[in-house]
Amino acid sequence: MATSTISSKGQVTLPARMRRQLKLKPQDAVTIETVGDAIVIKRATNFFELKGFLGKALPADVENQRTLSAVSSHTREAR
Repeated sequence: MATSTISSKGQVTLPARMRRQLKLKPQDAVTIETVGDAIVIKRATNFFELKGFLGKALPADVENQRTLSAVSSHTREAR
């Protein structure tokens, strides 16, 4: 556990040990939420790190064709 002070602007400095542990660097995004009477700070998920979480990706040309087909179908249905 570490202690930090809230500045007049509401800012808190995360201790260096904790930043190193989470590999946080300047400009990294974090999520902040309350859980009961605690504040939880976590590394924000980088969207591009999620690659493959839905399974094996299809080739780009196949994905593009499916996207165009879906948009075309949706546009026809909206008319």
